Amino acid sequence: MTHEIHLELLLGKQVLDSTGKPVGRIEEIRAQQQGDKWLIQEYLIGNIALLERLSAWEIGLAILRRLGARKIYTGYTVPWQQMDLTDPQRPSLRCHLEELKSCQKSTT
Repeated sequence: MTHEIHLELLLGKQVLDSTGKPVGRIEEIRAQQQGDKWLIQEYLIGNIALLERLSAWEIGLAILRRLGARKIYTGYTVPWQQMDLTDPQRPSLRCHLEELKSCQKSTT
């Protein structure tokens, strides 16, 4: 059975882990073209992903440096198979938050 989901409607949706704990919002979706199809590779969740989506990473870093920030730890990379989109209005993880690869960026 094929189920169609409009990816643009997932952007900004709050994601919960398998225990119901909030993880963050979907801010970016990465896909790779294979033939005439696009396959989802991963979802990026959190503020880092938002800056990346808006192509504002350099501007964001400059602002954070001025505010004295040293490290930013506000995002996760979710492999496609770890995201449960059975209910696209309430996306959730198929794993615990601790199992995800966290995105870390340094302002220095």
